[in-house]
Amino acid sequence: MIILSANWQFIIRHPAHFIAFGFGAGLAPKAPGTWGTLVALPLYYGLMLWLSQPQMLILIALAFVIGIGICDVTGKNLGISDYGGIVWDEIVAMWLVLVFAPVQPVWWAVAFGLFRLFDIWKPFPISWFDTHVKNGFGVMLDDLLAALFAIGSLYVMLWVLK
Repeated sequence: MIILSANWQFIIRHPAHFIAFGFGAGLAPKAPGTWGTLVALPLYYGLMLWLSQPQMLILIALAFVIGIGICDVTGKNLGISDYGGIVWDEIVAMWLVLVFAPVQPVWWAVAFGLFRLFDIWKPFPISWFDTHVKNGFGVMLDDLLAALFAIGSLYVMLWVLK
């Protein structure tokens, strides 16, 4: 089945689609990646109430690995490997950034802004991987790299402000 655009009917057809589309956030007509990243915030907050930082890192690693399959299945069913509405990659990557951000609203906002900056801008080598690595792994990888850039920038900011 190849569908060139997605809707609720498509995403509820398969659990992988529902998750890949960030429980519906990826259906936003404008900036679905930003909406997916926003979904990550309350999800992370709820998870951090129950899990320690090491447990969160394990969960994020599992979510990344599972996300490869979820994004691959959904991309193949859409006929577009990195369809804009697939936002599980943004959710998982934002969780990783939040693990390293101080738990304060201002720092979460900074973390959000930095991640979106690097995810949209895609400076080298993110752009190279985004262009050359395809399928579910490629979808997840470029956001992981954007998260690492955001974490590095966040740490520089925290160091400068000390």
